[in-house]
Amino acid sequence: MYRGKSVLALIPARGGSKGLPGKNIRLLLGKPLISWSIEQALGSRYIDKVVVSTDSTKITGIARHYGAEVPFRRPKKLASDNAKSMDVILHAINFYESRGHIFDIIVFLEPTSPLREIEDIDKAIEILMTNQKAESIVGVAKLESAHPEFLVKLKKGFLEPYLNKAYKVFRRQEVEELYFFEGSLYIAYAESLKNKKTFYHNKTLAYIVPKWKSFEMDDYTDFIIIEAILRARRRGVKIYD
Repeated sequence: MYRGKSVLALIPARGGSKGLPGKNIRLLLGKPLISWSIEQALGSRYIDKVVVSTDSTKITGIARHYGAEVPFRRPKKLASDNAKSMDVILHAINFYESRGHIFDIIVFLEPTSPLREIEDIDKAIEILMTNQKAESIVGVAKLESAHPEFLVKLKKGFLEPYLNKAYKVFRRQEVEELYFFEGSLYIAYAESLKNKKTFYHNKTLAYIVPKWKSFEMDDYTDFIIIEAILRARRRGVKIYD
C-alpha cells in the first residue's frame, strides 16, 4: 500500500509460446523465468498482493512455489496468441471486484523483462502517485541505433533513406532524443484502466530505464543476452549506459 492506496501486481504467464517455447518457466541462472518477476514484486515496499494469471497447471505450481497467488485459471479465450493483455488485466480486476476486493493501483509485470529491479517498481509507483495529473506510468528506453534518422528501406534492391532524404550522416548527438516502450513495467490506476482500457494516453508518464534493462526475452538470442547481463552483474561488473 502507498499513500493509502492498495496495489495489485499482476504477472501474465500463459503456457503457450512460439518465439521461445516454454519461456515463462525456462531456467534463467537456475530459476524459472517467471520467478524473477514474482520475487521483484514480493520485494516491493508497496505491493499488497502478487498474482499470476495463467492457463497452465505447471506454471501455477511454480508460481505458488515462489510465493505468488494463483486464485483463478485464466480462461482459454484469454490464453490464445491473439488475446490482449488489457483483457487479461480487466479479467483480474473483475475477479477481485466481484468478491468485494478493490485495488486502486495495478502493476503489470511481464515475465519477459527480468532485468527490472525492485527499486524500479517502487520508484515508478511513487512517481505516478505524486503526480496529480497522471493516471499511468510505463517503462521507456532511449532509441539509439534504431533511431528513424538511421533507418533505410529497400527499393528494387537499392538503399533509400527512410527519413533522411539527403543521405546525411548523423552522429547520435545530432538526432532528436526519442524513446520506445520497452515493456519492463506498466502501472496505472484501476479506474483509469477500466475506463480507457489502455496504459497509453495523454496522462501517461514515462519511467526511463537504461538500455541494459530494456531487453525482453522473446527469442533465444534475447535469452543469451539477458543471461550474460545477469551473470556479469552477479560478478559485480558495473554496466554503464
